[in-house]
Amino acid sequence: MLELLDSKRRAAFRFPLCAATPMQGFTLIELSIVLVIIGLIVGGILVGQDMIKASEIRATVGQIEKYNSAVNTFRSKYNGIPGDLLQANAAAFGLFQMTVSPALGFGDGNGLLEGGATGATVGMGETLAFWRHLSDANLIDGSLGTGSNGLIVAGTGLPTGDVSVMGQSLPPSKTTPAGYFIVYSVTGINYYQLGPVNQIASADGSYSWGTSGLTPVQAYNMDVKLDDGMPNSGSVRAKGIAAVNANASFNATSASSTCLMTGANATDTADTYNRVTATGGNDTSCSLRFRFN
Repeated sequence: MLELLDSKRRAAFRFPLCAATPMQGFTLIELSIVLVIIGLIVGGILVGQDMIKASEIRATVGQIEKYNSAVNTFRSKYNGIPGDLLQANAAAFGLFQMTVSPALGFGDGNGLLEGGATGATVGMGETLAFWRHLSDANLIDGSLGTGSNGLIVAGTGLPTGDVSVMGQSLPPSKTTPAGYFIVYSVTGINYYQLGPVNQIASADGSYSWGTSGLTPVQAYNMDVKLDDGMPNSGSVRAKGIAAVNANASFNATSASSTCLMTGANATDTADTYNRVTATGGNDTSCSLRFRFN
């Protein structure tokens, strides 16, 4: 008898007689907490993205400042600017020496960066040797102009082959999408330009340009940190992405693929950067030119 009662107790323990508990939904308070958490996560992601973009802008501005400092240091040490340094001085200091007759654009020491001819802006001669000299002098990171297709031929001032891996010849920017810095002179002034260069031709040094430059918002933020924030005045100027020193795209109102907002032309000093993010402000339609200082 006791064994029978014991077995019944064990069975009841294994299969308790209880009513099924109905499923319960979230309360309004619980839903509110979940929504707040989701909002915080999304907000954190957006803030993080903005912080990344801001840090890229600061880093690229820092590059320009670093290059200017490197040029001034080079000038003080070697009595000339990189690229344009007299060939004899380059050889005496153990720097890269072009062996082309030192006509304009091949280490003539006239203070201007020229691509193998008066006022030439192509990647040839001094405009390529500029980065090679700064690399040789350990004033910038990398070894530009020293290897693979980017190797500069002393007798021509041109790269050994068509350069499509641009980091062999030019320094990349810190912004996204990445562009590259080139140098040249116009009307007696030396400039850097940051744009979407994607090839240097070994035949004549001509640049091929891509379609993803800086956004107008990025360009404005760099301009305002280094200069006056206006695209056609001061030491920083807005440029297009079709070629070296090309005029920026423009429109009277904010529009797609428009770098500047203007009613007249792309060089009016009253022009402004197109910062309307919904209609062109985030399009990669700008390049920037920076004057040496």
